[in-house]
Amino acid sequence: MSGAELPIIGVVACNQTLGLHPFNIVGEKYLLAIVEGAGGWPLLVPSLGEGAPISAILARLDGLLFTGSPSNVEPRHYAGPASEPGTLHDAKRDASTLPLIRAAIDAGIPVFGICRGFQEMNVVFGGSLQQKLHEAGTYIEHREDKRAPLEVQYAPAHGIRVEPGGLIHQAWGRGSAEVNSVHTQGVARLGAGLRPEAYAPDGLVEAFSVANAREFALGVQWHPEWKVSENPFYLSIFNAFGDACRRRAAARVKSYG
Repeated sequence: MSGAELPIIGVVACNQTLGLHPFNIVGEKYLLAIVEGAGGWPLLVPSLGEGAPISAILARLDGLLFTGSPSNVEPRHYAGPASEPGTLHDAKRDASTLPLIRAAIDAGIPVFGICRGFQEMNVVFGGSLQQKLHEAGTYIEHREDKRAPLEVQYAPAHGIRVEPGGLIHQAWGRGSAEVNSVHTQGVARLGAGLRPEAYAPDGLVEAFSVANAREFALGVQWHPEWKVSENPFYLSIFNAFGDACRRRAAARVKSYG
């Protein structure tokens, strides 16, 4: 592939204060997954709040990855009850990503949401979130042991049932897989126009696609970016995302002559 057709994939940042200064940051594992799994090059998209030049951003990108985060979507965006005191939020990321997701999908730009990104996609389409799955009484334990090494935290935790005919099934070719589980929240009400792609053993929606999207638009609750090149299932999803981004890159090159 020529350099002009190398897909440039935006990776949305989170806001975090380090010392006395606010930073826009992205976990390196997401950047590496773009390179090693999707075959593209990552470009950080800052979350600076309202007023982002969305059209200009989208015109220069071949895909968008909405990452996981220590923070949660503010419940006001889905008419949910107030979060427990001390819950980490990122208002600037909410203000940046929620309109960006909708605009990107409407424009036919490939979109991939992971964990918080998955939850953001559900909220954008009118869905709601269960804030504490472990207190709902009907779900298995989806949280990681934060005292364990990362290799244990991100190890396979439970199986999923992959729905036939969806993006994941097309990429993986099988009806089941094993995934890690590093989350407290999950889908309560699935957003309108979202097609379930995979379920956890407890019935929780673990992945969905946008039914009428013009291009790849997928959200997953687990973390397929983790050591993506060592996990054939995770790699198959990033490969499919990368293929969609390459189609976009080729079309952009052709349109500019």
